[in-house]
Amino acid sequence: MFERIDVLLMLIPGLPLLAAIVTALLGPRVLRSMSHVPVVVAFAVSFLCSLLLVFEVRDQQSPPELEGQVISTRTIGYEHLTRLWTWASIDGAYESDAVGTATDAPDFRIDITLRADALTAMMLAMVTFISSLVAIFGSGYMDGDRGYWRFFTYVALFVFSMTMLVSVSNFVLLFVFWEAVGACSYLLIGFWYEKPEAAAAGKKAFLVNRIGDFAFTIALFLIWTTYGSLNYHDTLKDGRFQSDVVSQAIESGRQDVVVPGVLGQTRIAANDYVIGEHGQVTVTAICILLMLGACGKSAQFPLHVWLPDAMEGPTPVSALIHAATMVTAGVYMVARCTPLFMSSPPAQMLVAVIGGFTALLAALIALTQFDLKRVLAYSTISQLGYMFLALGAGTLAGITGGMFHLFTHAFFKALLFLGAGSVMHAMGHIIDMRRFSGLRRLMPHTHWTFLFGCLALAGVAPFAGFWSKDAVLAAVETKAHALEHEIAIRHGDGGHATSHGTGEDHVPAYLSPAEYDHLKAGLYSGLSDAELHRNALLYKSLYILGLVVAFLTAFYTFRAFFMTFYGEERVPHEAEHHAHESPGNMVVPLGVLAFCALLVGLYFDRTPADGGHAFAEFLEHTPSLAGGLVVATAAPHEFHLSVAATSTFVAIGGILVALYLYLGDRREVDWLKYLLNLEWLGRVTDVESASRLRQLPWVAGVYRVAKSVRLGWLASLIGQVLLLVVLILTAPILLGLFLTPYRLSVRKFYFDEIYNLLVVVPLRFGARVLYAIDRWLIDGVVNLCGRLPVAFGGLMRSLQMGLVQFYALSMMLGVLVLLLVKVLWMN
Repeated sequence: MFERIDVLLMLIPGLPLLAAIVTALLGPRVLRSMSHVPVVVAFAVSFLCSLLLVFEVRDQQSPPELEGQVISTRTIGYEHLTRLWTWASIDGAYESDAVGTATDAPDFRIDITLRADALTAMMLAMVTFISSLVAIFGSGYMDGDRGYWRFFTYVALFVFSMTMLVSVSNFVLLFVFWEAVGACSYLLIGFWYEKPEAAAAGKKAFLVNRIGDFAFTIALFLIWTTYGSLNYHDTLKDGRFQSDVVSQAIESGRQDVVVPGVLGQTRIAANDYVIGEHGQVTVTAICILLMLGACGKSAQFPLHVWLPDAMEGPTPVSALIHAATMVTAGVYMVARCTPLFMSSPPAQMLVAVIGGFTALLAALIALTQFDLKRVLAYSTISQLGYMFLALGAGTLAGITGGMFHLFTHAFFKALLFLGAGSVMHAMGHIIDMRRFSGLRRLMPHTHWTFLFGCLALAGVAPFAGFWSKDAVLAAVETKAHALEHEIAIRHGDGGHATSHGTGEDHVPAYLSPAEYDHLKAGLYSGLSDAELHRNALLYKSLYILGLVVAFLTAFYTFRAFFMTFYGEERVPHEAEHHAHESPGNMVVPLGVLAFCALLVGLYFDRTPADGGHAFAEFLEHTPSLAGGLVVATAAPHEFHLSVAATSTFVAIGGILVALYLYLGDRREVDWLKYLLNLEWLGRVTDVESASRLRQLPWVAGVYRVAKSVRLGWLASLIGQVLLLVVLILTAPILLGLFLTPYRLSVRKFYFDEIYNLLVVVPLRFGARVLYAIDRWLIDGVVNLCGRLPVAFGGLMRSLQMGLVQFYALSMMLGVLVLLLVKVLWMN
């Protein structure tokens, strides 16, 4: 008998799948222009079910009254599992020292199991809410398109795949729906397949993601061989997985019948991830491979190149991909695997470095783009970098802060993309900001809602981005201070290192002081003082980098806003006769998202009752975050005023610079452009510089003296040596003239050209060589084997002509040949 929470878990992904089937079957002939109805209804009901699931999880995860007793870590993290059926089962598939012996080797089981915990509930609510609004917007944006029913079928499959991805409790099923999300994105990005650009963008997204997926596959193999399981949760060897049954088996001393899940509460509580002689290397390799998979799906360096080209798809697809699905999958996966990453400090730092570098790189590229959707695309890459930066901090505040930024980013990024779609719809599908301006009077609703999205993205209080972005920056800064505090403790000066709360431990109520001290000791036990100092310096640098990115984000966001809605009113000739505000079914989702962009961060960041962080306190009950090393990083939820003030000052500075450069007539300051293009450096290599140099009085005097004492040859030699030195020194300058900051940004740091040169061209050449070998050598040998009998048969057939004269002549010639051979042989 299914419980209510089981029904909710099945309905949330089941309804979008049902809508996809109905739309695919009835859309072409029956529904036609009403093909959006089953999809919108399914998404809306799924969202309501997701809200009920959030309330169910919140009610179940509330800890009991402690009354001085210590509660086991396993009872704090709440999860509910629903098994639908067993997909595959192989008895004794692998022998693992970590689980048992050859006589009780674990089975390889793939159960279609859905899970409900805080992380899953949050993701489901966000995905279904954004999807509902995007589907409503899409009903107006795609109106009249001949692929109307096909569009909504793909969208419904996309949402089904994403909801299953965050609901499953097995790495194999995670990979299955990881691939399903990629396949749906290929169909949606290349939706207008008649356009060569759209078809190429779909193929590019699919192929680039294969690189990350290959790494993900290897990671799954290592997980299975290392831990003997691919389930998140603990199970018994008879297949049962209910938490109370597993707990009873452990309490009764029958641990041998328990198969610990990779992210199960048994393994997390024991922190049992470094197994065997090379355990640390193995867990680091697993984490790096998982991160590479996340880089592909979440468009992080070096696999970020597919996302900007994905703008060739319909704008509602862009909003769905960038806000709620696909790109958030990588962030979700890394957050879900927190216990693994906590066991590998090098992998943790790699996550932070990749996130920080990607955030800066994408922000620099966004500065000079003129395609409005591409500006937002690079903004998405940059903001995803923020999320990985927070996750890489390796603290509870960092993980909750990164997921909080994912949550708030979904609202204002969906708002911005749908606003860009509204502009594109009114401008005759023109999105180049140089071809229109001053649209605030033509499109007042889009103007105001887009402004709300820009303020949220720039991180201006009290909009959503302000709270989540500051949570990210505060987590990184606090991590640096925590590392410095650890160094001070080791040198006996821990009492004086009390910055940002790091000098006072925050012991969770469900842990005894002994348990907490044990976890705390294991947090930095493998790091030397030099490594701690280096890591602290790294996180300090990443914090400063985050502030730089905040400035750039505010600048390019309002650059796009001012270029689109202010200045002289201009519209492209493609839209001269129908430039107007979008219809109601497109404006209403913008209004709802603008309201969320304004208040959702404020509501979830602080609760009126106790001043805590509602989002973080809800998410911390996820089993992956409720035990293990991450608990040792817990800190009181507090508002970091210094970080908030600094980031706000930086954001306002970026807005003011954009205001100065682009408000009114869109001008660029000449000296700034002159500086960025490095034209002033070109004077060093000017051919006229030598003649000007000789006109200087002291140079001319030295030259005349040297010539009068017949040392002109020495002066010439010195001049030639100096010329050679100048040429050597100016070589980087000449390179800089070609690779100016402005040109690097416009050309996206030449990543497409580099990949084309290093990857595409060699692969294409190799493919042609292999094609030639396959066609002329392999197929040639096979065809030759088939043609030889035919040729021999034709030859023999030609000898049977039915003419007696021919036979007699042949016999005579044969006799002569034999005689000739006989004579030659005798001689």
